[in-house]
Amino acid sequence: MTGRPRETLRRRILDGELLFGAWSDVASPLAAEITASAGCDWCVIDMEHGSVTDADVHALLLAIEVSGTAALVRPPSGERLRIGRALDLGAAGIVVPQLHSAAAAAEAVTFLRYPPDGRRGVALRTRGGKLGSLGHTEIQSVNDEIVGVVQIESPGALRDVDAIAATNGVDVLFVGPADLSHSLGIPGQFSNPTYTDALDAVVAACRRHGKSPGILLYDPAAFGPHLERGFRFVGVGSESHFVAIGARAALDAARAAAR
Repeated sequence: MTGRPRETLRRRILDGELLFGAWSDVASPLAAEITASAGCDWCVIDMEHGSVTDADVHALLLAIEVSGTAALVRPPSGERLRIGRALDLGAAGIVVPQLHSAAAAAEAVTFLRYPPDGRRGVALRTRGGKLGSLGHTEIQSVNDEIVGVVQIESPGALRDVDAIAATNGVDVLFVGPADLSHSLGIPGQFSNPTYTDALDAVVAACRRHGKSPGILLYDPAAFGPHLERGFRFVGVGSESHFVAIGARAALDAARAAAR
């Protein structure tokens, strides 16, 4: 791989490369750097469910990038200003949550790109605009680098999954297992045929349209089956998850030794 992670991640995704990453959710630059340094291809700064505030994002982006990992942001919602602020701070891409139709996905990805390809506000001296190194006739080159990830976590998104995958600028269709299973009326039932059929529908739509199917998993035993199913953009946990399982494992080992 050549080039900076921000400039190469989208190409790697669309080339069909298998990419692993993690969620950065504890709002600690040190934790983000440690997580990224483990060898992640990408990390998502989580503003929807994590502890991250607007004031934290810049430091977290820097901490992730220093390890050679691409840093994406999941804003709390898909409004234009939420997406634009994250991109101006230098995010390599955006994970857009809670979109329930192809029309909503198509609108959201317009916020990722400068005109004439989209509706992103133009400010040349932002970090995401490469700090003024690009002029008015060159800034559109940034459009090709930005990764668009749309979450599939509702019956509406599932119904429109083929149209979402066909949308230019949507690079990854990312399953949110908890939200999807709950919205389908089978909370946490990840072996239920209704849920597994939904996974297959996402993978099939991605294959038809040259996009990457993604998912966040917490159980290592689930990695193999989901890779076999066809997922290519795979989250292996979150910082809070890693702390919790590490602490629990250490305490369990200590207590076992004391018996």
